[in-house]
Amino acid sequence: MTSRVIIADSVTDPSTDIWFAVPGGFTELPIDVLLASPASAEAERLREALAPLVESISDGVTRQQFIAQLASGQQLLRALSEVGTVHCSLGVHRDDVQGDSGAILHSLFTVSWRDIAWAPRSASAARAVATVEEHSHIEYMDLPSGPASMSETVRTPTPESGLPATPLLQIYAYLPHPDCKRMAVLMLSTTAERRQQYREILQQVAELTSFESPLLKT
Repeated sequence: MTSRVIIADSVTDPSTDIWFAVPGGFTELPIDVLLASPASAEAERLREALAPLVESISDGVTRQQFIAQLASGQQLLRALSEVGTVHCSLGVHRDDVQGDSGAILHSLFTVSWRDIAWAPRSASAARAVATVEEHSHIEYMDLPSGPASMSETVRTPTPESGLPATPLLQIYAYLPHPDCKRMAVLMLSTTAERRQQYREILQQVAELTSFESPLLKT
């Protein structure tokens, strides 16, 4: 069986600072388009793309619920963008571990930048996990892109948040940039009880992440 690799246009963008690959089942959420100014061309294209879907919902209440959920999603993306998130993907996979029933599992993958005080990359990777609270499964790694670390935690939304009180597994990979002044933080969140499998997914993504264009290496 041959694996198919889809190369995004951003791979040749001179302003790109990080390159990574995600496995099948992840769909990128275009942050720039979803958060575009209402009067921009991007916002108009988004309205045109969503119009057939909205019009196909015949029930008025359901239509309003969809619009409200879209607005909530945009609010979440705006909050992520404000803390340095530059990429967001939604993961949808079938649970086929140990012959399970094949339920659909959902996850959210993000890439964010974090400014850090200058230090050797190995020290920054160690410091990233040394300062986090209530994190477990801490691991230090030597990746092709340089030193890195991983950790994970489980959070449960508070009643005040209005979110379902479902435990949320969050797995992090910390990759200091070669300039030693910033760090790429990869995060994979899910409510699925598949800790080991999702950790392996994020570790695979981290191993394929590069701060140098892969096209320059070919």
